[in-house]
Amino acid sequence: MILSSFANRVGNGLFNPVAALYFTRVVHLTPAGVGLGLTLAGLIGLLAGVPAGRLADRRGPRTVMLVTLAVQTLSMLAFVVVRSWGAFTAVATLDLLALSANNAARGAVIARVGGEKPAAFRATLRSYVNLGVVFGTVGAGFAVQLDSRAAYTALVLANAASYVVCGLLLLRVPNYPPLPRPAEQPRFGALRDRPFVTFAALYGAMGLQYTVVGLVLPIWIAAHTHAPRWTVAAISAFNAAVCVLLQARLGRRVETPEQGGRAFRRAGLLFLVSCPLMALAAGVPSWAAIALLVVAIVLHSLGEIWESSAAFAVSFGLAPDHAQGQYQGLLGLGFDLGQAIGPALLTTLCLGLGGWGWCALGLAFAALGAGGPAVASWGARTRQGVLPQPVAA
Repeated sequence: MILSSFANRVGNGLFNPVAALYFTRVVHLTPAGVGLGLTLAGLIGLLAGVPAGRLADRRGPRTVMLVTLAVQTLSMLAFVVVRSWGAFTAVATLDLLALSANNAARGAVIARVGGEKPAAFRATLRSYVNLGVVFGTVGAGFAVQLDSRAAYTALVLANAASYVVCGLLLLRVPNYPPLPRPAEQPRFGALRDRPFVTFAALYGAMGLQYTVVGLVLPIWIAAHTHAPRWTVAAISAFNAAVCVLLQARLGRRVETPEQGGRAFRRAGLLFLVSCPLMALAAGVPSWAAIALLVVAIVLHSLGEIWESSAAFAVSFGLAPDHAQGQYQGLLGLGFDLGQAIGPALLTTLCLGLGGWGWCALGLAFAALGAGGPAVASWGARTRQGVLPQPVAA
C-alpha cells in the first residue's frame, strides 16, 4: 500500500505543478479558460465521493480503487490529445470524479490495512506520500526549465504511467471483502451522522490552511515582502521536510477520536501564531522577513501535521467498520468544498486586507480548532450503543 501510494504521488508531483503551464502553453487554452474548466470539474467531482465510498463498502474498496485508477490513466492520456476548451473540461471532470471516488475507496483500504491502528498507519503513509510529491516536483522543475511541448507532454504521460504502477502494486494488497451492514443501519448513514457531518465541515474549513501555503503565501512573499524570490521555493521545501520527518512520529500519538479532537485544537492554536508571523514579514528587511517566514512555516507545518492526524483519528474512529468508504467520502467532500472556495476567499482576505486579514484568518483557525474536542467527544458518545441521529432538514 505504501509503495502504491508513493508511486501515485510521484506522478502527481510531476504533473500537478505544471498542469496550468501544459494547458496554456501546449493546449493553448487561456488562463481564465483553464481556471473556469477546473472549477466546474472540481464542483462536479464533489458528487462522487460518498456514492463511490458506499460502492466500495458494498463491492470491496480495492476493486473500486483499481477501476478509478484505470479511469485516471485514460483521462491523463486523453489530455495529450485535447485541443478545445470543451474537451478539456469534459476530461478534467472525468478525472476529478475518478479522483474523488479513488480517495473514498482508498480511505476504506487504509482502514482495513491499518487494522487496529489505522490512524497511525495513515500518518506513516502520509510521510511517504509527501516524499513522493517532493521527488515528482523536482522532475517537474527540469521540465519547466526546458519549457517545451515534449517536456510537458512527457510529464502527462509519466503521471498516466504512475497510475498504472500504482494499480499493479495495489494488486499485492489483499482484496478485502465487504463487511455486512447491520440491518438497523441506514444505507447512507454518514449523511445522517450529525457529529461526523459537523467534523467534516470543520475539517473542510480548517483545510484552507493548505491554500495558505500553496497559493496565498507565495504571492504574499513575492508582492509584499523584501524576501528574495527563492524564498518561495525554500518555504515550500521547509514545509515538505517538516511533514516528511515528523508526520509519523507525531501522528502515532493520535489514535482515538478524543485524541484527535485535542490535536485539532492544537493545530488551530499553531495556525493562530503562524498566520500573524507571515503578515509581519512585510515591511521588514529581507533577512528579518526570511527569519520570520521560516519560523512561521515550521509552526504552520506542525499545525498541518496535527490537523491531518486529527482527521485520521476522528474519521477512522467514528466510522463504522462496514461503512468506512462512505465516511471517508464525506470527509473528502468537506475538504474538497473548502479547497474550491479557498482561493477566492483567502486572496480577498489576506491579500486584500493585509495584516488584519492574516490575523483574522489565524483567529478563525483557532476558533475552528477549539470546536474539535467537543465534536470528537460528541461523536464518541453516539458510538456507545446509540445510532447516529439524522441531520435536521
